[in-house]
Amino acid sequence: MENSFRQQATTTPLRVRYAETDQMGIVYYANYFVWFEIGRTEYCRQLGFAYKEMEEQDGLYITVAEARCRYKAPARYDDELVVHTRLTDCRKRVLVFRYEVERPLDDTLVAEGETVHVVTDRQGRPRTMPAKYLDLFVARLPDELDRTP
Repeated sequence: MENSFRQQATTTPLRVRYAETDQMGIVYYANYFVWFEIGRTEYCRQLGFAYKEMEEQDGLYITVAEARCRYKAPARYDDELVVHTRLTDCRKRVLVFRYEVERPLDDTLVAEGETVHVVTDRQGRPRTMPAKYLDLFVARLPDELDRTP
């Protein structure tokens, strides 16, 4: 796994529950998107705010506009995994997150993915992100990326 990604990413540990596996004993593919959400929520917490605050106090949502996942190796019941989450792009109305799901026990990259989000109001209309959030996100962008929102 690439070191610069890990240095810029937040990490969220989790353990595969039995209910997350399919009949073959492998994690059902849709669960990775749930884990991406868990990683994204923790990413916001580590920035200093709860995503729930954005919804309740500002009436704003980070709506998923696009999601992808590439499965590299199977994960199974009771595997200990880590979701690495990193912001890769941030504009006034758009956020892009990248994820890597790793099994640290054997240093295996299990999956990698990306989600693209549009900031919207309660009615689903695109909105500009308030500076109090935008500044936090932009400050966490990797150094090699443009920091102009």
